[in-house]
Amino acid sequence: MSSFATERHRRSFALLLAALWFISPTPAFAHASDRGHVLLLPTGYYLAGGAFAVAVSFLVLALLPADSLGRFWRRRLPLFTFSDSARTAVSLISFAGFAIPVTAGLFGSRDPLSNPLPLVIWTLLWAGTTLLQGVFGDLWSWLNPWYGPWRLVSHLLGGDDGGRWRLPRWLGYWPAVILFVAFAWFELIDPAPDDPARLAWIVGLYWLFSFLAMLAFGYRAWSRGGEFLTVFFSLVARFAIVERDENGRLGLCWPGAKLLAAEPLPTSGIAFLLLALSSVSFDGLSKTFFWLGLFGINPLEFPGRTAVIGSGTLGLVLTFVLLAAVFLLTVWLGQRLAGSDQTLGQAAGLLVWSIVPIALAYHVAHYLTALLVDSQYALAALSDPFALGWNLFGTADMRIEAGIVGGADSAWWLWNVQAGTIISGHVLAVLVAHGFAWRLHPQPSRAALSQFPLTLLMIAYTVFGLWLLATPTVG
Repeated sequence: MSSFATERHRRSFALLLAALWFISPTPAFAHASDRGHVLLLPTGYYLAGGAFAVAVSFLVLALLPADSLGRFWRRRLPLFTFSDSARTAVSLISFAGFAIPVTAGLFGSRDPLSNPLPLVIWTLLWAGTTLLQGVFGDLWSWLNPWYGPWRLVSHLLGGDDGGRWRLPRWLGYWPAVILFVAFAWFELIDPAPDDPARLAWIVGLYWLFSFLAMLAFGYRAWSRGGEFLTVFFSLVARFAIVERDENGRLGLCWPGAKLLAAEPLPTSGIAFLLLALSSVSFDGLSKTFFWLGLFGINPLEFPGRTAVIGSGTLGLVLTFVLLAAVFLLTVWLGQRLAGSDQTLGQAAGLLVWSIVPIALAYHVAHYLTALLVDSQYALAALSDPFALGWNLFGTADMRIEAGIVGGADSAWWLWNVQAGTIISGHVLAVLVAHGFAWRLHPQPSRAALSQFPLTLLMIAYTVFGLWLLATPTVG
């Protein structure tokens, strides 16, 4: 090839990179669920490697004796006893810390990167707290802004912990499912989820609604089945490596070990977990050139969110329906292969817990760039919440290192961390699912057969997740 042709190819490649950088999302979206670059890496090797890792993990587990797997899950490292006597005080402080950004949303700057509310909600809460829950356990039970005010008001009113009315048992998690659907729609479909004033009204009204529901039905009952953040964070916390027993003693365990002690989830719980996974998957899919092309939208001239409300709503619903249908089909096929007499609801209610590592892995990989960049904006904004020139924490004028997710070197390690997270999540999901298979089918051959269809689904979802990371997207 001539030097002229080589130079021409280099210029074309540079122009392609520049164009992709230009259309890629910028930090203007405070919840920053989008990636800031498109990665031109040998993704075929990663896709094949991810699928191979999940498949091999299934084969290894199928050959392991049940007692060795049980000993692996039961290992614990005791730490120390931790009292929850300060839980009310911590929650009251958290409530005060929550009220300030909401007030700033109403009266502060309209810039989502200067106003702390969008950064706190989409970055620190939705992205950051999920990661902390998945590693350290149920910190949200201390940090949530409802528990302290509820305890205080209940004491003043002379009420008991059970509330005035009881929720019907058949409701299960359905209130949380409905609220999660509304939350996902607002985050992914609404034209302006980052507008500070609008977000402040929605967040404030949701806090008040949940608080009144807790007074009416009791904190425990509503937070377990109605308040979707608490439900989501408590499910994620079951994956954590930190465990707290009934006596308040902390200990370390293997990731996902607490999942295997869980009871089968009802239909509403199955729907909630599948919705948690499908919503973040659709968030990535909805920005791909492939998805937009299905609706005749030119990705290089993206018309904005308002123009895709209909297709976005349809896609959010279809993604959930498709995932739920395929998951239930794989569980049913597995039960048939194993010749089990367990009901579909019983098997699905147990095996759906294996979705937790996958949902957590997708969440972390999807929001990693937002966490790295927008958390810096959050620190700066919290020092001057009302844009009055304050510098409460000495971070108002801090330099934002946005380049941490830009450039070839950063792109390489960032993509590998994201890909590794997704692959690890699926491998751990196979491990958890196999533990439940032994619980459903004590015979080794039947346990392995029951997991074969679900493993194929996990391999396919691994490939899908890695493709979402690598394919070109718009902002």
